Order: sequence, then structure tokens, then C-alpha cells
Amino acid sequence: MVCLSDPLVQKICSLYEKISKLDNLSPSKDADALFTELVKTCIPPHPVDVTKLCAEIQLIRTNLIKLCGTAEGLMESHYSTILGSFDNPLDHLHLFPYYSNYLKLSRLEFDLLRPHCTSSTPRRIAFIGSGPLPLTSIVLATHHLKTTTFHNYDIDASANAEAAMLVGADPDLSGRMEFFTQDIMEVSAAALKQYDVVFLAALVGMEIEEKMHVVEHLAKNMAPGAILMLRSAHGARAFLYPVVEPRQLRGFEVMSVFHPTDDVINSVVVARRCPKVDQVVGGGGFGHLVVCSKCSEIQPFNPLCQMNLIDDLAVEDHL
Repeated sequence: MVCLSDPLVQKICSLYEKISKLDNLSPSKDADALFTELVKTCIPPHPVDVTKLCAEIQLIRTNLIKLCGTAEGLMESHYSTILGSFDNPLDHLHLFPYYSNYLKLSRLEFDLLRPHCTSSTPRRIAFIGSGPLPLTSIVLATHHLKTTTFHNYDIDASANAEAAMLVGADPDLSGRMEFFTQDIMEVSAAALKQYDVVFLAALVGMEIEEKMHVVEHLAKNMAPGAILMLRSAHGARAFLYPVVEPRQLRGFEVMSVFHPTDDVINSVVVARRCPKVDQVVGGGGFGHLVVCSKCSEIQPFNPLCQMNLIDDLAVEDHL
């Protein structure tokens, strides 16, 4: 069992202690330095298996992910406010310190998505947990999916207001991008069935049980054949974001899994909604979905058998 004997785990725990003592997680010299050091610590490939952490470190990991999520939200709001002060906010996206990472991640997700689209270009995409700085939607809409409509969902009305201001001055994006203040668990089947692709942000569902409830809701209500794009984490990066295992995606056929090894932190899981997902008679709640035949075939899924090099993808210039 991995515990404090691992130097990496020791360093992460030390950083957790310092971060947890911060009075405020908003961008500041101290907060920025600690989170930057944490990210740099977790990025290099490391064989740590977070499922084998002792209970004490598991708790620290859970708390650290929540702290990172809070800090990320505050940072996005901070920079969204700065960008919103410009007449044309989209001309200044480079001011966000992780903008280049979003360019890489969005390109990666586009290249992973493209082979599995039933049509050449998705007509409508939903992004769940878009936040005050919806960079994925903006980058995809600007560079890769130039005719697609994007519906962004977030439970925070102020986050949606900030996000809407960023695209409001752009005549193209303002006509193709809408923002909805709604819990995704309350979004109806009629609404979800209109999307060819649904993106689920990494920090929607900080606890795995909560995330799986969201996945179950999507499995029941997305259109058969629609694509679900999820963000996960691998190795030491799992101290920063929740992990989604392919076997947990009941009601979906997992098409591919990609674990980056560069400064793009999130792993990407691409899954297709199965043709038929029935609820077990008399059942209810998490874990009561019948898995379609194709999905049942991927129970022993091995991510090492999937794509491991982005160079394997056919990459064209869409800019």
C-alpha cells in the first residue's frame, strides 16, 4: 500500500499542508506559488496508483482535489473579470496563464472526437460545468467547430454572466453560444437528446459517487449514439483531479482513452451512448443500469491497448 514512504506522496502532502493553511485561495503570490509547485510535482509520469493509497492519504487526496477545484474556480473568475474589462475580450485570452494548455487540450479532444462523430461536424454540443471562463467551448468554436452551436451549463448564475460577457462582443460566437444556469441533473431528456456531443468538466462531481450519478443521468437521457467526452486523471495527476475509470461508464461504450504525458494535465475519455439503456426493474439510484452488449464487452478494458501517442492521430491544420 502506497503511503508516506513514497517521496512524491511526501512532497504532495507537504504542499497540501501549506495550501490548506492559506487564508484565501484566490490568485495571489503565495497561492500561485504553491499551486504551481503542486502542478509541477504531479505532471511527471509516476507509477503511483491512487486506489492503493492508505486511508490517511486518500483523505488528503480528496481534500486536495476540492482545494484545487475551489482555487481553479476563483482563478477563472479573476481572469474572466480582467478579460471582460476589454472591448473585445477574446482578443486577450492569452492573458490567462493556462491558455496555451487549453489550446492543446481542446485540440487533443477535437482529434479524439473526430473519428467517432456520425456526421462530419456536430450540430450541437453541451458543455457541463463551463464556469466563468469557458475556454474549451471558445477554443473549439473558434478554431475547430466553426458552425457548431454550444450550450454551456453551470449551476452558478454569476459564472454564466461573466462567461456571457466574454463572447457578447463577438458577432459569431454570441450567435452560436448560449449559457444556462441549471443543475444538469434537472435537465430533461428532451433537452439532452438534442446534443450530438456532451462534454463533462473534470470538476463536475468531486466525489466519484456524485460524478457517477451525473453519468447515469446522461446515460438515461442522451440520444443513442451521442458522444460523451469526459476528463479524468492518471498517475500523480490524480491528486489534482478525480479519476474516471472506463468500467464505471455504464450505459456507454468506451471508444478511446488518452493519457497525456506533457503539460496537458487531464486524461480524456471518449464514450458513445449505447443504443438501449434500460433501468433495472424495481431498482433505482446509482448502479442500477443495464449495460448494453457492446459495453459489457469492455469490462476488462485496458487503457494501454488504446491510443497512447497523439502522433498516432491524423492531425490537420484547422486554425
